Amino acid sequence: MTQPPIRFDNGSAYERGMGVWSRLAGEVFLDWLAPPQGMRWIDIGCGSGAFTELTMQRCAPAETHGIDPSEPQLAFARTRPGAAGATFHQGDAMALPFEADRFDAAIMALVIFFVPEPAKGVAEMARVVRPGGTIAAYAWDVLNGGFPFEPLQAEFRALGVSPSLPPSPDASRTEVLRALWENAGLEAVETRTIEVRRTFTDFEDFWSATTAMGSTKPTLAAMSDADAAQFKERVRARLPADADGRITYGARANAVKGHVPATQT
Repeated sequence: MTQPPIRFDNGSAYERGMGVWSRLAGEVFLDWLAPPQGMRWIDIGCGSGAFTELTMQRCAPAETHGIDPSEPQLAFARTRPGAAGATFHQGDAMALPFEADRFDAAIMALVIFFVPEPAKGVAEMARVVRPGGTIAAYAWDVLNGGFPFEPLQAEFRALGVSPSLPPSPDASRTEVLRALWENAGLEAVETRTIEVRRTFTDFEDFWSATTAMGSTKPTLAAMSDADAAQFKERVRARLPADADGRITYGARANAVKGHVPATQT
């Protein structure tokens, strides 16, 4: 049995379930990039705007555009007070609606493994970024237990339910990310691992945030009440609480960055 395809069509549910994780990883990612102020950014696969908001708050960009295929996600992104000034567009990562050399930096935050043809997505990033500009991405390590919803995924696997994976899961591997960047002709390519931890007030806080989005919700809805209750208790056993009832655990992402070759003189 395979879980339903992954869909993100509820911005507020995504924000509670994944947006917090996205910001935690995004903070580390931006520390690593150490970008100068005043750049022109494009956030590809911006979703609910969590990373876009980070760039607006931390990087004082001259211009920021977010691109995503989901209009409900974009509608949520447009309501973020911290993203005021960013422009959000519906669009395709493999066919960006911008001219060449438009931006100083192109980012895919937790997105590249959702691109059906990752190499085409990287080529598009390189096309719209000026010579010397930055191309970077990070993706949850979905094939090695790094996904934030791994406690549920592990229990699904124990029941013989194959976890839903994005279309290009190999693009979450460090060696694949490096090869994508190098094969696109990018220079000074570097990779790193990002590890983050999140604390929930209690198990119910974790459960409600984690089961409100993606493929998890319909998979649980297909279970009988008794099976769903047993599943929930099995997940609870994986996440022991501290003395105050709080649940804390970690997730891991792989990141890559490089530069568009400078114009030859």
